[in-house]
Amino acid sequence: MTDSIAPAPTVAVILLAAGEGLRLGRGEPKAFVHLAGRPILAHALESLAGMRAHPQIVLAVPPSHEAIARELLRGVPGLDAEHATIVVGGESRQASVRIALERLAPSVATVLVHDAARPLTPAVIFDSVAAEVERTGEGVITGLAVSDTIKRLGPDDRVAETLDRSQLTAVQTPQGFPRAWLEEGHARATEDHTDDAALVSDLGRPVRVIAGDQLASKITTTWELRRTEEMLQRDPASTIRVGTGTDVHAFHPDAELWLGGLLWPGEAGLAGHSDGDVVAHAICDAMLSAVRLGDVGEVFGTADPRLEGARGDVFLAETLQLVHEHGYELVNVSVQVVGERPRISARRREVEAHLSAVLGASVSVAGTTSDALGFTGRGEGVAAIATALVRAATSQPAGPHGA
Repeated sequence: MTDSIAPAPTVAVILLAAGEGLRLGRGEPKAFVHLAGRPILAHALESLAGMRAHPQIVLAVPPSHEAIARELLRGVPGLDAEHATIVVGGESRQASVRIALERLAPSVATVLVHDAARPLTPAVIFDSVAAEVERTGEGVITGLAVSDTIKRLGPDDRVAETLDRSQLTAVQTPQGFPRAWLEEGHARATEDHTDDAALVSDLGRPVRVIAGDQLASKITTTWELRRTEEMLQRDPASTIRVGTGTDVHAFHPDAELWLGGLLWPGEAGLAGHSDGDVVAHAICDAMLSAVRLGDVGEVFGTADPRLEGARGDVFLAETLQLVHEHGYELVNVSVQVVGERPRISARRREVEAHLSAVLGASVSVAGTTSDALGFTGRGEGVAAIATALVRAATSQPAGPHGA
């Protein structure tokens, strides 16, 4: 449970959310129009939270929506909102990117540019683009094969040419580039382009295409907003998440044993800053993992004197509150306890009933040994492994964390 300093980011994502969205006709900037009850921007930020890399995020928004954007950042599990940068976008998409480029950290070498209007873009697409830029040192964009026959029109809307669709691709975002290339492209631009790949291509630099994703479709019209909402509702990953947590503590002869929120008289206790309840702590880790909030050490740490000797129920209640604040509810929990003692089966139902009451959800507990192998087999301590299932709450809670 020690704090660590995050390494300086080498990847940045410029997220464009400053567009007016006139064609959507909702009377507010497109990124702040609601999609399935939450702003489009909130969904786009969740995709970034799922990236393996921990990028610097530079978010371009309208001047009227800076405060709202900051609250949305804080409401997304797994994002470091305090270190994200919000800028006021320019009069065009290209101007917004140019403004955002000026706020990149010195450590950033790879820059991805993404439209918030593509809110369901999977996190793996961002990671793939960044990895391909780093591998090749070239520009990388995502695209889909064109399935329709495409005609080029001449005067009076007459067909002038049928294009070879095998040589065409429907371009999406994110688009990724070596930082120096993108900065040079914007510095030299003399006219507006519809995407950043065109700017880099104008420099004579190569830009390659990798596979995009149907989920990365863009919202421009009301029909596209409805279609995206239907896609979101069909995606089980958008409503259900699973997290896994583990905890390990050694026995301490002078401590009482608290396990599963209960006192076990006559048993050797577990060492720890709090009460050493590996079952409670593993469940907390699992819940935090499910909503991308890190782990117990990261969220609670050991520096807070209020937590010294704190019971597992305290950690469970605090963690459950965080789950609720981030728009999720706990469905069920499963815990496996590994150790030679105590004998879990003797109080299994009692532990399950207690934890279920604390969490307001079904909890199942089982015990096993490690066949005399390892530190648990030698009777030196106890380990616990927990899995938590959460789902999106049917209504968002009030408060600053609600998105």
